[in-house]
Amino acid sequence: MIDTVFYPEPLVIQPNWPPVGTQSGVSVIGTSLFGRILDERNPSREIRFSQHAQERLRSRGIILSRSDLKNLAGAMESVAKKGGKESLIMQGDTAFVVSVANRTVITAMDRKSMIGSVITNIDSAAVI
Repeated sequence: MIDTVFYPEPLVIQPNWPPVGTQSGVSVIGTSLFGRILDERNPSREIRFSQHAQERLRSRGIILSRSDLKNLAGAMESVAKKGGKESLIMQGDTAFVVSVANRTVITAMDRKSMIGSVITNIDSAAVI
């Protein structure tokens, strides 16, 4: 059994599309031709997770449901409409630092990780 899976590029998360594969409860679409076509057809709804964010989600045991991904995408859209570029999005007991322009989650923190943390280089915040 393989315990470690390496991804050469950030994962592309499609909150409204049936999953091709799953990892920790998150729908994952790779960088295959099929994935690229989906990206082109649905760019406004896609959310990417950086390698750092993927590691934080795994190490902190953060599992995102389809509903969580839809809410996160909606929050990114709201922040973009207000002109935000780098934002902190609070969702329940989880915080995400996101690049709105790239629609990329930079890092993720659970409540325990947030205690005593200072978040820098953001220009906006959203609570969902």
